[in-house]
Amino acid sequence: MCGTLFAMSAKAPLQIACQQVLQEDSSVFSIQWTDLPLELAKGMTPQRLLEAYLRAIRRMTWGLIRPKETDDGIAFCLLGRLALLRFLRPEPEGDWLALRICGGLLVQRDQCDRGELAFRCEQLPDGQIRVTLRLSDYCPLLLGSQRPSVVRRWLYRLTQATLHRLVTIRFLALLYRELGGIAGTVETIQVQVRSGRDT
Repeated sequence: MCGTLFAMSAKAPLQIACQQVLQEDSSVFSIQWTDLPLELAKGMTPQRLLEAYLRAIRRMTWGLIRPKETDDGIAFCLLGRLALLRFLRPEPEGDWLALRICGGLLVQRDQCDRGELAFRCEQLPDGQIRVTLRLSDYCPLLLGSQRPSVVRRWLYRLTQATLHRLVTIRFLALLYRELGGIAGTVETIQVQVRSGRDT
């Protein structure tokens, strides 16, 4: 038993790259990725990544938030009833698979046609597979407008922004474990993909 524990703790940490910012127009940009060994992630596609994410959302929220397929797309529903976020059906965008936001309780009413949640799997020159989740141009209801007050920015940062970041990092860690990987710890690395105010 001690030998097993030592072997697990001796493993290199799983590194997850993160950035989450408010852009100039106060829309949210959030991106997280991790590089997986080819032997674990061979055959991983954006569609499979999306399916794993939808399963994980329900699991990580103890069933409080349930992704549901609708006639138009996918809805993240609180207790299966109240649509927090609604998305159109997944569409390919180059090497990404994108869910375009089209409404929900957590979106500013006049910005329901903006934003998307996108998934990508790409093979790197060293043979690893980079799996990426990206939320872009999202306008949270908590911010209220393109010129949110300091109070609104802090409220968003302490609630929804923190929850989104934690859920996404935990999802990537769970994905790694489910594919057969073992890591002693999870290490987050701050990256800069876009400019903006940190959340």
